[in-house]
Amino acid sequence: MRDGKFGFGLIGASTISRERMVGAMNGSGVALPVAVFSRDLARGRTFAAEMGIPKAYDRLDEMLADPEVDGVYVASTNERHHREVLACAAAGRHVLCDKPLAMSLAEAEDMVRACEAAGVVFATNHHMRCGAHHIAMREIVRSGRLGDLVVIRVVHGALLPAHLQTWRINDPATGAGAIMDLAVHDADIVRFLTGDEIVEISAMSKNSGMGTDKIEDTALAIFRTAGGTLGHIHNVFNTPFNRGSIEIHGTKGSLYARDNMGQSPEGTVHLRDAEGLHEIPLEHEDLYVRMVRSVVAAARGEGEAACTGQDGLRSLAVALAMLESAASGRAVPVPASQVSSQPGGSV
Repeated sequence: MRDGKFGFGLIGASTISRERMVGAMNGSGVALPVAVFSRDLARGRTFAAEMGIPKAYDRLDEMLADPEVDGVYVASTNERHHREVLACAAAGRHVLCDKPLAMSLAEAEDMVRACEAAGVVFATNHHMRCGAHHIAMREIVRSGRLGDLVVIRVVHGALLPAHLQTWRINDPATGAGAIMDLAVHDADIVRFLTGDEIVEISAMSKNSGMGTDKIEDTALAIFRTAGGTLGHIHNVFNTPFNRGSIEIHGTKGSLYARDNMGQSPEGTVHLRDAEGLHEIPLEHEDLYVRMVRSVVAAARGEGEAACTGQDGLRSLAVALAMLESAASGRAVPVPASQVSSQPGGSV
C-alpha cells in the first residue's frame, strides 16, 4: 500500500481508465493508481505522465511484482482478459476486470476458479449496479411494492462516440459489437434488480453501416427469467437522441427509470401504483468510485465487491446466448454455470 491506500496497477492505457477509473481511484479516498502496464512503453509513459501515475511498465510480470501494486484493474481488449487475469491471480493480486470478462464461458470460469484458488478478490466492472437509481429500484422490488414481476424493459445505447469507433465495431477478434459491449450490462442489471436469472433469450441484430459488415451495431432481444418474468433488451450504437431507460412492471406497481444507463451519476426513478405517481429521491454518487471502494473493502475482508467475477460470468453467458440466437434465428437457453453465483452485490 502507498500512503495507507490500496495501490492499483492498470493494465492498458485505455479510454475508460483515462476518462473514469483513474479519477475514481483518486477520488475514492481508499485507493491510488500506482502503475500502468502497456505493451507500448512510450504510450504507457505518456499516459502515466498525463494521469499522474508514478510508474509505467511494458512487462506485465514486472508490474505484478511491484510491491506497491495490491490489485489490478484490467482494461485491455476483451480477448486479453483471460490470460491477464490468470497472471494476476498467479501473482496474488486482487482483480477488477472490465466487461465482458472473456470471449467464452470456459475462459470466464477458468478466471473465477483461478482467483478463488489464489484467494484474491475477483470483481467485474459492471458499474451500473453502483448507480443510486438502480440501488433504489432493487430495494423497491425486494420490498414487494411492485407485487409479482411481469415484464422488464431495458433500453441501452445512443451514439458510440467517435473516439470509441475503433475495435468495438471493426475487430471481431476482440469480441466487438453492441451485444458484447452493451447487453452484458443489461443482463447484469436485470439480475441485480430482480434477483432472478435469465434462462432463455431470442434475439435479432443488424449492421447499419457503422463498422465492419459482420459486427452488429443494433440488437433487440426478448428473454424469460427462471421466475417467469418476461423482458426486452434494446441495444444500439447509432441513435444519438436515444434515452437510456428501464421499466419494471408488476401486479401492484411499475417503476420507470430514465437517463440511467450511462456512466455519469444522473437520472430519475418514478414509481406508479394505486396511490399515483411518485418520484423516488436519489443521492447520486460517482458509480465508479462506489465500485472502487467496494473492491478495496472486499480485499480488506470487509464484505463482497459490488459485482463479483461470478456475476460477470453470468452476464457473459447471456450475451453469448444472445449472439447465438441472433445468428441462428432461434431461441437459445442460457447455460447454467459450473461456478456458483448469487445475483447480489454489496452496494
